[in-house]
Amino acid sequence: MTETLSNPQALPNFNEVAVDQVEAIITHHIDSSLEAIKNLSQQTNPNWQNLAEPLEELYDTLNKAWSPVGHLNSVMNNDALRDAYNACLPKLSAYSTEIGQNKNLQLAYQAIKDSAEFSQLDQAQQKSINNALRDFHLAGVDLAEDKKKRYGEIKSRLSELSSKFGENVLDATNKWQKLITDKTLLSGVPDSALAGFEQNAKASEQTGYLLTLDFPCYLPVLTYCDNAELREEMYTAFATRASDQGPHAGEFDNSTNMDEILKLRHELASLLGFESYAHYSLASKMAESPQQVIQFLEDLAKQSKTQAEQEFAELKAFAKEQSGTDELNPWDVTYYGEKLKQARYSVSQEEIRPYLPAPKVLSGLFEVASRLFNVSIEEVTTATVENGDLYHPDVKLFNIHKDGRLVAQFYFDLYARAKKRGGAWMDGCRDRRTLANGEQQIPVAYLVCNFTAPVGDQPALLTHNELTTLFHEFGHGIHHMLTKVNTAAVSGINGVAWDAVELPSQFLENWCWEPEALAFITGHVETGEPLPKALLDKMLAAKHFQSAMMMMRQLEFSLFDFKMHLNYNPQNPQPIQDVINEIRQQVAVIKAPEFNRFQHSFSHIFAGGYAAGYYSYKWAEVLSADAYSRFEEEGVFNPATGQAFFNEILSRGGEDDAAVLFKNFRGREPSVEPLLRHCGIKAA
Repeated sequence: MTETLSNPQALPNFNEVAVDQVEAIITHHIDSSLEAIKNLSQQTNPNWQNLAEPLEELYDTLNKAWSPVGHLNSVMNNDALRDAYNACLPKLSAYSTEIGQNKNLQLAYQAIKDSAEFSQLDQAQQKSINNALRDFHLAGVDLAEDKKKRYGEIKSRLSELSSKFGENVLDATNKWQKLITDKTLLSGVPDSALAGFEQNAKASEQTGYLLTLDFPCYLPVLTYCDNAELREEMYTAFATRASDQGPHAGEFDNSTNMDEILKLRHELASLLGFESYAHYSLASKMAESPQQVIQFLEDLAKQSKTQAEQEFAELKAFAKEQSGTDELNPWDVTYYGEKLKQARYSVSQEEIRPYLPAPKVLSGLFEVASRLFNVSIEEVTTATVENGDLYHPDVKLFNIHKDGRLVAQFYFDLYARAKKRGGAWMDGCRDRRTLANGEQQIPVAYLVCNFTAPVGDQPALLTHNELTTLFHEFGHGIHHMLTKVNTAAVSGINGVAWDAVELPSQFLENWCWEPEALAFITGHVETGEPLPKALLDKMLAAKHFQSAMMMMRQLEFSLFDFKMHLNYNPQNPQPIQDVINEIRQQVAVIKAPEFNRFQHSFSHIFAGGYAAGYYSYKWAEVLSADAYSRFEEEGVFNPATGQAFFNEILSRGGEDDAAVLFKNFRGREPSVEPLLRHCGIKAA
């Protein structure tokens, strides 16, 4: 079923994003907003209606102007847009700092908190007031004027550095290419990947197979290519992106950016009275102390390491049996891992791929959401690039209905292409809120992946790993879109503790393994037949393959991020390479080569929001595994359990503490046991 566009609040018109006017438009909105805020903050009797509501309107207006610009910079990057985007960053940073340090505004919020009216506000309104008062302190409202000024300078510079870090990663990724004209060099690579490489070459007016560092190209080579030299060449290029090593050493080097980011983060935390940036980071998270985070991560490592070492020993033995060598290089791990998996379980990602054509997968994803949360999802077929509704032919727009009403919309941008940032993510385009005229503004989300694009007339065929990525991002999306909270500051993912925000996304991944769900998620591209039981059984048997090794890899990243921020010494900063080397000594089971510069492209913490917070993935995985265990007990499509998850988690957004919401749903404190069980890890 499809339908025409119906939305009382206009979506972005991407054709109207005039790059040469972006800076002037954003500057105008900022200036207008600051002038209005100055007047609002000086009222004698501030209340929700005359202060909080007008402020929300001002923030929303600016967001509507900025959102399409920031999104296009990520998915349709070009020099002119990049320049316009970067020109706005210091202005937006200064705007945020000025609001956060506005003493009159803080006092106005405090007056509402202290008034008789406060007890009459609903829970979301109260939470937004409390969060705002916390955030004023975290923005330096209590600092002396000279320190306030320094805080603003730091925030502005960090914004510039984070953007530059991301640009360097994108440019380094785009710079490396290799044209293969001798097909025998790609022996072992599946036809589906070869077709993509060939399409890359044609797109750049070349003949042959064009390799790039985009993940849909990089991963098949590392996984299947029999040519060890080519695997090594690509691994080296990928592992040294934006660094002082590798084929483009020094050209896009993030070394000084990283050092300055760490230095400024520590100074920022110190200005606000925190011992470290890790302490500052936890001020708005579920975790209560750095020691709690370290203990959590190290306990998981302790319970997983023995099994991870056994898994790696098995892989080394298998590789020696296959190749006769005692040496298992990092660029060989994925290759022999896939061969061992096939030998042990007779199943591969490529064997599953024909059963996961993108159109069938999307309809299956929407059916899962329908059964769990009683929603219906339809594509808006009238949306076009020509009209500015969409920004690229690959992008689709969808409506979500619940109880007969349009409750949300989202864009799907699923395929990798040049000038698009790698990875997968969800971002908010519009927040749910009540408008000044009483109308309901519905939430809108951007959902972005980087899958292999369709080749010729055949639809895109996903791997099972890509299927879980799709469900993960859609989990973030429904958290944002199915909120029933009408206060923007705590609706959807807003105001949710960062170490709980991954709960719905990781939770939804579980249905990618459920036979009852896979029966309608899968359908062979030629016959439409669902995944055969024999293949499903193999896939389920292989589910926990090398799961302890994967656990240790994520713990390596989490401990590196957290300890780097926690132990930073401004008088004698430890080189970042030394920090990661020490963490690897502690937890890594696969030895990284000396040239490996993973941290130089670790965008989550240097260009994203996960600084001193990457542990959130594991923290939230405990919550998601435990939440899912209730479905295991009561039925994976039990409508009452789905409604309970909707009522207590998805619809509540950030209007209450994440720990309270989880306990409301689960009936108890979270347990780590379901996570270890779901990963097939036997606790040490």
